[in-house]
Amino acid sequence: MNNIKIIALDNIKEIGSEVNIKLNKLRKTDKNYMLNITASRFSNGEGKVKIEDSVREKDIYLLADVGNYGMTYNMHGFTHHMAPDEHFQDIKRTISAISGYSEKVTVIMPLLYQSRQHKRKGRESADCALALQELERLGVDHIITFDAHDPTISNAIPNLPFENFYPTNTILEDLLKTEKLNEILVISPDLGATERARYYAEMLDTNVGAFYKRRDLTKVVNGKNPIIEHTYMGSSVEGCDVLVVDDMIASGASMLEVGKRLKTDGAKKVYFIATFALFTEGIEEFDNAYQNHYFDKLYTTNLSYIPEEYREKEWFHTVDCSENIAKIIHALHNKESLKPLLNGKEKILTLRKEKGL
Repeated sequence: MNNIKIIALDNIKEIGSEVNIKLNKLRKTDKNYMLNITASRFSNGEGKVKIEDSVREKDIYLLADVGNYGMTYNMHGFTHHMAPDEHFQDIKRTISAISGYSEKVTVIMPLLYQSRQHKRKGRESADCALALQELERLGVDHIITFDAHDPTISNAIPNLPFENFYPTNTILEDLLKTEKLNEILVISPDLGATERARYYAEMLDTNVGAFYKRRDLTKVVNGKNPIIEHTYMGSSVEGCDVLVVDDMIASGASMLEVGKRLKTDGAKKVYFIATFALFTEGIEEFDNAYQNHYFDKLYTTNLSYIPEEYREKEWFHTVDCSENIAKIIHALHNKESLKPLLNGKEKILTLRKEKGL
């Protein structure tokens, strides 16, 4: 029975439309898989969600971008930008509106809510774990995310299927087709991202290096200990095309410092790669760094909100991952193995060979 239905919240409408197109191509159909919903706000900021179509016995895939800070509404007479907490609340409202009538509900949250608050240190809140457990209590059957800050957060919901996908092969495929690369070296901007850098290096069959951030633990600036210096550990970068990889870019200050250091040490080209480009403290520093030749291009995905004016910048390259989501939905609905979607190393190595790398 062809009972797939996609609910794309307003915060992810653009990619939701692309997923609908890609899913039709995969399934050789010509139909609208999207369910109509209405999300509204009262003037005091309270919200509600209404589903306009039938969900009875449907296989529901709920798409949401909790990082979309471009969405606004009027509250008490002023313009309010939506925060992740409000987006997550809308996910819960939508599940509540489904009211248990569907056959199955899969939440696809590319940017995992509160993913950086994945563990407790002292008397801290365990936000990500609590959120996942709340979705489980609401009756969600499956949770899909991309490049989780710490995939072991799935231990918070041991009885609920939790899949963490990496867009690595999609990003690398785009990169290899777009750029003229020679001797490639993959580098982690800090020790926390070393495992991710190693994964990229294995996909490319190349070497990996890492930077160690030495911080001043006696000071706290903007909630963080300031970085004193970056110490590089790895082979020489001279003459190499370097890929600096991480899961997300927040302010990007650390990434830019690494790019400057790599160019000083003789790197030929420096490419920043991040699944999520959040730019929490603006983008002017990236403009300045690009003008100073500290890096050559930033590759990121469309899995979370990026303002249009950012996407038009010369140094900015967006990788479309809507097909990834469509393939996941197609495989889950057909009860097929997800393993083929988890690793595309063979295709990447073929591309490298075609490019003579």
